[in-house]
Amino acid sequence: MPSQQNIDLTPFNTLALPGKAARYQKITAPAQLTAGDLAEGKRFILGGGSNLVLIGDFDGLVLHIAIPGKRLLKEDSEAFYIEAGAGENWHDFVQWTLQQGWPGLENLSLIPGTVGAAPIQNIGAYGLEVGDCLHSVSAWDFKNQAFFSVDRNHCRFAYRDSLFKQEGWHLNGQIAISSVIFRLPKAWTATIRYADVTQELAAQQIASPSPQDVADAIISVRQRKLPNPAAIPNCGSFFHNPVVLPEQAALLKAAHPSLAQYSQPDGRVKLAAGWLIEQAGWKGKNLGPVGMYEKQALVLVNRGGATGSDVKRTMAAVQADVLAKFGVALTPEPIFL
Repeated sequence: MPSQQNIDLTPFNTLALPGKAARYQKITAPAQLTAGDLAEGKRFILGGGSNLVLIGDFDGLVLHIAIPGKRLLKEDSEAFYIEAGAGENWHDFVQWTLQQGWPGLENLSLIPGTVGAAPIQNIGAYGLEVGDCLHSVSAWDFKNQAFFSVDRNHCRFAYRDSLFKQEGWHLNGQIAISSVIFRLPKAWTATIRYADVTQELAAQQIASPSPQDVADAIISVRQRKLPNPAAIPNCGSFFHNPVVLPEQAALLKAAHPSLAQYSQPDGRVKLAAGWLIEQAGWKGKNLGPVGMYEKQALVLVNRGGATGSDVKRTMAAVQADVLAKFGVALTPEPIFL
């Protein structure tokens, strides 16, 4: 299938920012990735477009990964191993695993994007990261013209980070993930230590939640706090929760007792970026057509007609105000193209 020319990318990013691709091709089967002409020139690998800030036109090839498929690959006495194509919708895939009786991903319900993008960002929510449940990733290497597999132990997962980001493979279009295998233990325990989730379950009078109960509670919480991109264009949480040294965390806690803090395995402390942004006066505040959402200050939204330059300007203003007030630098989550 030949690539298309001069394609509008506005429908392919959830912030609804304008821009065109010089070339565009939709990939629906791994074999398509082996075509020799795809290895030439500049490439960008596109998934669901939910973690993307489009700055303007892209003068290369956009490969839209839409490889479908999901199946139980195998099981043993301890776990189910489920394989999914990189183009599968993430939330739909999570709900399907629950329907099949394979719990473990429920805390990641309603996160936008695709299965293939999940390990790149090491998506996470409510006490779970995708790296906790991942077995291996299969991908095509355009430089070496070969498929390869990376198991979980070699993915170098960290907070919103992975081998695929650290090596620059995804950003420079060197590799395209084709499928992911998840390992879901048969011995399931609910992960419900976050207050929002426990409060939602308590409101529903559920004392011993099932996996679907946990998923439903998280879906309810997320729907209350986060805007639907179809109604208000956004790309979810826009900034990483900053991780600081314990000495800085202690000083901030003394000055701001209500600041949520989370101890990390390496001794550092994670701070709630949404709280910092709200206290800096940005919750519900706009700068031109771009602002921070009135129900969750961590979410940057397009109020209508915004460009990538508008997003960058608002981002910089938020970063400057948080740095001035708290001495904490915020780092954006999405990729800029």
